[in-house]
Amino acid sequence: MWLTAYVVPLCPISQRVTTRGRDAPGTATVRDLRLHFRPVGRSAAFFDLDKTVIAKSSALAFGRPFYRDGLISRRDVVKSAYAQLMFRLGGGGDEQAMARTRDYLATLTKGWRVEQVQQIVAETLNELINPYVYAEAAALIGEHQAAGRDVVLVSASGDEMVRPIGALLGITDIIATRMSISDGRYSGDVEFYAAGPNKVIGVEELAASRGYHLAECYAYSDSASDLPLLSAVGYPSAVNPDRALRRVAVENGWPILEFRNPIPVGKRLRDRPAVPVAAALGVGVGAAIGFVLYARHRRARALA
Repeated sequence: MWLTAYVVPLCPISQRVTTRGRDAPGTATVRDLRLHFRPVGRSAAFFDLDKTVIAKSSALAFGRPFYRDGLISRRDVVKSAYAQLMFRLGGGGDEQAMARTRDYLATLTKGWRVEQVQQIVAETLNELINPYVYAEAAALIGEHQAAGRDVVLVSASGDEMVRPIGALLGITDIIATRMSISDGRYSGDVEFYAAGPNKVIGVEELAASRGYHLAECYAYSDSASDLPLLSAVGYPSAVNPDRALRRVAVENGWPILEFRNPIPVGKRLRDRPAVPVAAALGVGVGAAIGFVLYARHRRARALA
């Protein structure tokens, strides 16, 4: 894969990594480290979707066609955007905020025909989602798959939206919000709301059925609302993190990745490498440094 140097933690073989020492910040000496990754059993990489794999909100992306087809009003569009903004600014971890968002979602979608929603998503996916997939995320997904790991999208957006996005990326395993359906329409009840701590429930259920060892699994997210998910796996990474998540990532020595290049799938296949070389190297060194610090942190805890 063309971005192998960027995903240092993924390779289960010896890797030679150049990074800067920490003894003299700014003018630190350069050292060569050799990292050894032992073979692992069956494992998975869990990816949040919004602002982690795609450069926008998947739910809000479909607001325009939903409005065009009469599923929502202009007022609903504004309320949905405001509700999501408040959820993200609050870190998404407050149980009351999660409950309000879940209940609003249930009320908003009650009576919608499932087939109509699926048709809208299918017709607009290439326009609304494909151009906003981060090239770095797509490459990282490919690296995990090449290493033999299952890749799972974990999103609070509805299954009818997330599953087609997964298919676009070659991902079949999805953990997403599921609405109750009666006679082909949403009933106004939420069967499973895949947000905050609930994401961990979905991940643990999948891990139990597949035989994953979560200590050998990876997770990626941009939001502090996903701290339960990131804390549940052995190899968490913060991607384009919000302020709260960045603080926790630094405190714990988690890798911090910056994805900056949303490029359509077809263009990536024609014009690889899609990420400028300088940008890829910069992120690669950052990932390497973060992983080294994280590995040291894990070893220190194990010896304590």
